Amino acid sequence: MKDFRKQKVWVKTHALALNIYKVKKAFPKEEIYGLTAQIRRACASIPANIAEGCGQGGEAELARFLQIAMGSASELQYHLMLAYDLGLLTNSDYNQLDQDTGEVKQMLTSFIKKLKADR
Repeated sequence: MKDFRKQKVWVKTHALALNIYKVKKAFPKEEIYGLTAQIRRACASIPANIAEGCGQGGEAELARFLQIAMGSASELQYHLMLAYDLGLLTNSDYNQLDQDTGEVKQMLTSFIKKLKADR
Protein backbone atom coordinates (compact mmCIF):
# COMPACT_ATOMS: atom_id res chain seq x y z
CA MET A 1 0.00 0.00 0.00
CA LYS A 2 1.36 3.40 -1.04
CA ASP A 3 0.48 6.84 0.31
CA PHE A 4 -1.19 8.45 -2.70
CA ARG A 5 -0.36 11.95 -1.41
CA LYS A 6 3.35 11.20 -1.86
CA GLN A 7 2.97 10.24 -5.53
CA LYS A 8 4.08 13.05 -7.87
CA VAL A 9 1.42 12.14 -10.40
CA TRP A 10 -1.31 12.42 -7.75
CA VAL A 11 -0.02 15.86 -6.68
CA LYS A 12 -0.09 17.00 -10.33
CA THR A 13 -3.59 15.61 -10.95
CA HIS A 14 -4.97 17.15 -7.76
CA ALA A 15 -3.60 20.55 -8.81
CA LEU A 16 -5.10 20.05 -12.29
CA ALA A 17 -8.51 19.27 -10.77
CA LEU A 18 -8.35 22.40 -8.61
CA ASN A 19 -7.46 24.54 -11.63
CA ILE A 20 -10.27 23.08 -13.70
CA TYR A 21 -12.81 23.72 -10.94
CA LYS A 22 -11.70 27.37 -10.90
CA VAL A 23 -11.89 27.78 -14.70
CA LYS A 24 -15.25 26.07 -15.13
CA LYS A 25 -16.91 28.65 -12.86
CA ALA A 26 -17.05 30.88 -15.94
CA PHE A 27 -19.15 28.34 -17.88
CA PRO A 28 -22.78 29.29 -18.51
CA LYS A 29 -25.42 28.07 -16.05
CA GLU A 30 -27.17 25.99 -18.73
CA GLU A 31 -24.06 23.79 -18.93
CA ILE A 32 -24.08 22.89 -15.22
CA TYR A 33 -25.60 19.44 -15.85
CA GLY A 34 -23.92 18.98 -19.24
CA LEU A 35 -20.35 19.70 -20.14
CA THR A 36 -19.48 21.25 -16.77
CA ALA A 37 -20.52 18.07 -14.96
CA GLN A 38 -18.64 15.87 -17.44
CA ILE A 39 -15.46 17.89 -17.01
CA ARG A 40 -15.78 17.81 -13.22
CA ARG A 41 -16.28 14.05 -13.17
CA ALA A 42 -13.39 13.36 -15.54
CA CYS A 43 -10.89 15.63 -13.75
CA ALA A 44 -11.83 14.35 -10.28
CA SER A 45 -11.70 10.75 -11.46
CA ILE A 46 -7.98 10.94 -12.28
CA PRO A 47 -6.60 11.61 -8.77
CA ALA A 48 -9.39 9.52 -7.22
CA ASN A 49 -8.34 6.45 -9.21
CA ILE A 50 -4.69 7.00 -8.32
CA ALA A 51 -5.67 7.21 -4.64
CA GLU A 52 -7.82 4.09 -4.90
CA GLY A 53 -5.07 2.17 -6.69
CA CYS A 54 -2.53 3.14 -4.03
CA GLY A 55 -4.89 1.71 -1.42
CA GLN A 56 -5.03 -1.69 -3.10
CA GLY A 57 -2.93 -4.69 -2.17
CA GLY A 58 -0.40 -4.81 -4.95
CA GLU A 59 1.22 -3.35 -8.01
CA ALA A 60 -1.03 -5.15 -10.50
CA GLU A 61 -4.10 -3.53 -8.93
CA LEU A 62 -2.37 -0.14 -8.84
CA ALA A 63 -1.49 -0.46 -12.55
CA ARG A 64 -5.14 -1.25 -13.33
CA PHE A 65 -6.35 1.89 -11.54
CA LEU A 66 -3.65 3.96 -13.25
CA GLN A 67 -5.03 2.71 -16.59
CA ILE A 68 -8.50 3.85 -15.54
CA ALA A 69 -7.01 7.24 -14.60
CA MET A 70 -5.43 7.37 -18.05
CA GLY A 71 -8.84 6.85 -19.64
CA SER A 72 -10.27 9.68 -17.56
CA ALA A 73 -7.39 11.94 -18.62
CA SER A 74 -8.14 11.22 -22.28
CA GLU A 75 -11.82 11.91 -21.67
CA LEU A 76 -10.88 15.18 -19.97
CA GLN A 77 -8.75 16.21 -22.95
CA TYR A 78 -11.71 15.75 -25.26
CA HIS A 79 -14.11 17.65 -23.00
CA LEU A 80 -11.63 20.52 -22.73
CA MET A 81 -11.31 20.59 -26.53
CA LEU A 82 -15.08 20.64 -26.88
CA ALA A 83 -15.40 23.46 -24.34
CA TYR A 84 -12.76 25.44 -26.21
CA ASP A 85 -14.41 24.85 -29.58
CA LEU A 86 -17.72 26.00 -28.10
CA GLY A 87 -16.08 29.20 -26.88
CA LEU A 88 -16.36 28.29 -23.18
CA LEU A 89 -12.60 28.35 -22.55
CA THR A 90 -10.13 31.05 -23.48
CA ASN A 91 -7.20 30.09 -25.67
CA SER A 92 -4.85 30.62 -22.73
CA ASP A 93 -6.89 28.44 -20.32
CA TYR A 94 -7.35 25.71 -22.91
CA ASN A 95 -3.66 25.58 -23.83
CA GLN A 96 -2.56 25.42 -20.18
CA LEU A 97 -5.11 22.77 -19.16
CA ASP A 98 -4.43 20.68 -22.26
CA GLN A 99 -0.69 20.86 -21.62
CA ASP A 100 -1.15 19.91 -17.97
CA THR A 101 -3.39 16.99 -18.93
CA GLY A 102 -0.80 15.82 -21.47
CA GLU A 103 1.89 15.91 -18.78
CA VAL A 104 -0.36 13.88 -16.48
CA LYS A 105 -0.80 11.27 -19.21
CA GLN A 106 2.98 11.06 -19.65
CA MET A 107 3.45 10.65 -15.91
CA LEU A 108 0.80 7.93 -15.77
CA THR A 109 2.42 6.11 -18.69
CA SER A 110 5.82 6.20 -16.97
CA PHE A 111 4.35 4.99 -13.68
CA ILE A 112 2.53 2.11 -15.39
CA LYS A 113 5.69 1.09 -17.28
CA LYS A 114 7.70 1.16 -14.05
CA LEU A 115 5.17 -1.04 -12.29
CA LYS A 116 5.17 -3.54 -15.16
CA ALA A 117 8.98 -3.60 -15.27
CA ASP A 118 9.13 -4.28 -11.52
CA ARG A 119 6.93 -7.39 -11.84
